[in-house]
Amino acid sequence: MDPWNAFTAAEAEIHAMVHDPRWRELPDNARAHAIAARTLVTREGDRWLFGAHARWHLLDPADGRWHLAPPPRRVRVRRVGHSPAALPRSVIPRGPDFAGEPGSTQAFVGPDVPPRLCAHISDLLRANCLRSETDHPLSAFDDVFAADVPSTVAAIWGTIMWCAYAPAFDGNERLITMFGEFLRRPLPGDEWVRWLPAPRLADLARLVAERHRAGHERVSLRLTALIADTAHLLLSDTRFRPRALALLTMVEPALKRPGLDDEAAGRGDHALRRAWLRRCPPRLARALMAETDPESDLSHAVYELVEALAFTPDPPRAAAAYLADLSDSKGSLPPRLDHRLRHAYEELVRAGLTSTSAAERTEPDGFPVRLSPAHYGHYPDTGSFTGPGGGPDTRTGGIPEPGRPDSGHTSGTTSEGAARRRLRLPGITLLDRRGGFTHVREEAGTGLMPPDRDSTAAVLGAAYAVGLAWHRVSGARVPERGFAGSAALVRRLISERDDPGSPR
Repeated sequence: MDPWNAFTAAEAEIHAMVHDPRWRELPDNARAHAIAARTLVTREGDRWLFGAHARWHLLDPADGRWHLAPPPRRVRVRRVGHSPAALPRSVIPRGPDFAGEPGSTQAFVGPDVPPRLCAHISDLLRANCLRSETDHPLSAFDDVFAADVPSTVAAIWGTIMWCAYAPAFDGNERLITMFGEFLRRPLPGDEWVRWLPAPRLADLARLVAERHRAGHERVSLRLTALIADTAHLLLSDTRFRPRALALLTMVEPALKRPGLDDEAAGRGDHALRRAWLRRCPPRLARALMAETDPESDLSHAVYELVEALAFTPDPPRAAAAYLADLSDSKGSLPPRLDHRLRHAYEELVRAGLTSTSAAERTEPDGFPVRLSPAHYGHYPDTGSFTGPGGGPDTRTGGIPEPGRPDSGHTSGTTSEGAARRRLRLPGITLLDRRGGFTHVREEAGTGLMPPDRDSTAAVLGAAYAVGLAWHRVSGARVPERGFAGSAALVRRLISERDDPGSPR
């Protein structure tokens, strides 16, 4: 049997079983037996199981835990039995978890939001932006918008950002620029990318609940309808669709039955949030994991990052370079990783190349952050390095935007840039032989660039989603100019970020 077909065959069998209506009626031990019988093992002894959430799980030989992990390609595998009793319930498909829509990991950099969707959102915004700020006070998102902006604008914005897979947007993206006149201050990021934080569902709930508690039930219902209208428009883009669909299932019942959420809204923002979450069906549970299960959300985000890097010779090793951006002073990230990814990450730990964003400092007036000598120029001469695809520096200088003169936003002198491009790091020769990647601040990322624009945007989105998920789990900061690995990918997209025919 072809090595890859062993995995696809197991997927097909388990999909057929789980989608059978009789699956949900089986006792737990019968379901566990059916899944365990289709365990695959590689020549190296790695055990793989296709289970909950229609995703692969890898057994950690050290502690017997099953981690979410995409399977390898071009390896020999065979089917083996595994003890059903040894399988935790969390890896056994329940049924509804196989029905969720996967969506897209693409960031909103490169492939633009379709012009038709932008036009519809713009119409909705123009129809609601002149509401009285007295009747529609800004009870949430007041850090984004000016004080005289009505909450109707915040409701549209908050819905877009909450539904986005990973809200990193092209700095010229029309979906963002249409809100420019309402902003309190410039959005975080630079002229190329806006690295936006992901709002909480409680922020949307607060807009609705505050008006109800103030005795303005009609305004509260109008804001609920505006959230639903925005989510409905977003369904047309797969980067929004999974969470937009989940949001619609939560808020639409209140429009069909006015008064449904009155009691919850009266008890507070989080009570209304909980009422919304209870209405979301199990088939859409994965879209809500950022709200309901941040640990699992991180696991799925890491899974999607490794999947997005499937074009590399060694996806786990390439993914470790992006994970190295995360601040982890307590060393709590490695135990959350599968053993292949953990070993690759620990190589970077030993080289002193992890938790890089923890060292970032923000300088006044947007001047670039420069590395200390400890970060470059003092390593043994064990191998040469350039960033993704080789070439100049990536984030704040080295390559001016096409069509734009160099405005002085550089990361150092020419000699400094050349020195950084000749960076020597310990262990790079070994890593190059095994597929090629390295990581250091702006030059972080894989040694092989994604093959095309869409896959570059997919890695960019997945890497930023991991950073946001880690923030929710650990509280680690999210750099305003993006994590180094994500920002490095922008260089590939800045010259072709606008889709043909997209209006600006």
